[in-house]
Amino acid sequence: MNVKGQSDRLAGQQKDSHGVSGILNDETMFHDSKVSNISKNILIILEKEYPSLIFRYRKSILKKDINAALQKLDKSLGQTLFVDNAEVKPDGGILEVKDDDGNWRIILVSEAKYQGKDIENIRSGKLVGINNDQDLMTAGNAIERAYKNISEIANYMLSESHFPYVLFLEGSNFLTRDITIIRPDGREVTLHYKSGALNRLDRLTAANYGMPINRNLCKNMHITINGHTVMLQAASIYSKGTGERWGRTEMTEILLEIAKTSLKILGKDLFTQITRKG
Repeated sequence: MNVKGQSDRLAGQQKDSHGVSGILNDETMFHDSKVSNISKNILIILEKEYPSLIFRYRKSILKKDINAALQKLDKSLGQTLFVDNAEVKPDGGILEVKDDDGNWRIILVSEAKYQGKDIENIRSGKLVGINNDQDLMTAGNAIERAYKNISEIANYMLSESHFPYVLFLEGSNFLTRDITIIRPDGREVTLHYKSGALNRLDRLTAANYGMPINRNLCKNMHITINGHTVMLQAASIYSKGTGERWGRTEMTEILLEIAKTSLKILGKDLFTQITRKG
């Protein structure tokens, strides 16, 4: 079955909801801008736009289920587990669709990480450091914990052709250009995005193989190395570049795009439901 044909057929199942903007006007649906609530609302949007498909949201995946998925690929994988109830719990949870064989397939995983309060501190006139005499605080490494969840979900989805992991970055440790902030006393403080003491983006781009940020990388890339094909699972990393917080409408549009990309890639495995209920 032609994948593009199934993608087009899937797109034809969408209800006339006037896109994201028509749904975003319902403020009761988007009362909280946290990524977990936005992800749950993405589920509602998808159910409206794709009435022939069955979706679900869950907060976590058990490590033993990840190991089981790996063992299906090769018995030498997924053998080690020390804590029986160990789980992976991304901030925004996990969205899935049921395929024609009754299997749940991941279509969206999301997280939002905030690191670096320099902008807020400067605007409020707060000085930092051991002696409270510095404008800037040396960046920490808490963000590197994001790698664990990315790696675990990648293991779980190793048999898939897509990797719908979205990471939103906020805070002064993720600048992509210099910005100048004015203190209450009128003094200007410039944050240089290329400062190694401030910027932590380079510590995250290993999760997308150094490809551009702010780009939908949901569809897996295949490269050839010494005659062998290797599949790359890249996280889609988004940063506003100015340290500001992401708005709920922006996040919704990005997450919805990633989820729909997943559905297009899975189109051939959703064919029976689409044709039967369409």
